[in-house]
Amino acid sequence: MTGYGKSVLQLPTKKLTIELKSLNSKNLDINARMPSIYREKELAIRKLLAKKLERGKVDFSIYVETTAEDTSTQINTPVVKQYIKQLKDVAEGDDIDLLKMAVRFPDALNTVREEIDENEWKQIEAQIETAVSELNNHRLNEGKVLELDFNDRLKTISAILDEVITMDPERVEGVRERLLKGVQELREKYDENRFEQELVYYIEKFDITEEKVRLENHLNYFKECLNSTDSNGKKLGFISQEMGREINTIGSKSNYAPMQQLVVQMKDELEKIKEQLLNVL
Repeated sequence: MTGYGKSVLQLPTKKLTIELKSLNSKNLDINARMPSIYREKELAIRKLLAKKLERGKVDFSIYVETTAEDTSTQINTPVVKQYIKQLKDVAEGDDIDLLKMAVRFPDALNTVREEIDENEWKQIEAQIETAVSELNNHRLNEGKVLELDFNDRLKTISAILDEVITMDPERVEGVRERLLKGVQELREKYDENRFEQELVYYIEKFDITEEKVRLENHLNYFKECLNSTDSNGKKLGFISQEMGREINTIGSKSNYAPMQQLVVQMKDELEKIKEQLLNVL
């Protein structure tokens, strides 16, 4: 969601600079700053930004620089002359000094409220769209970098999962040996058939086949959504949560230190994916 866009419009009497900055946010949060003359168009600007940007903390600004002799403030000559006359009646003084005093009094200056020229506004609106497009291009470039990072981390998790699958028979045999050793240390006679039945039950209870299959499915679905043209940051977030559940379950069921070490590595990669997902629309 991070991006920056800028556009400059040169008009006959002024130069307008339009800036857009976007940061991460769960929702769309627009902060608009502009001269008072354009305030009546703020709602239209917000609608345009909401349609184009969807999510993010967005700072929108219009800066105006006057480039010609054009001002909406004028001296109220009759009032100023009257002030000077009254000042002379009170005390003698230089005309320049009296003028400096007079222009500070109420109503000495008239400010005429400017109206937006619709032709001018159409040009400004076009430049706003240009700035939005630039910001979205910036977001797109950032997204391509994130996509490469996600794919690398998904490959790493998938490779670690393959190690877990390869290690599983060794884990099962290790569990069997530990149970058998524990029973033998009791120095009691035991029914071997019954022991095998209990062993099968115990191993089935800690079987991780379903978790391995579901995790593989989640990895494939994540890749599929990643390649989609739709905005799906929230969906990817949900998939990553499901991936986390399967990885945690494998860890709790493994009961085998080497496999638990692999689980920790998968968790680390997944956490890095979750952190970066905050940047995805």
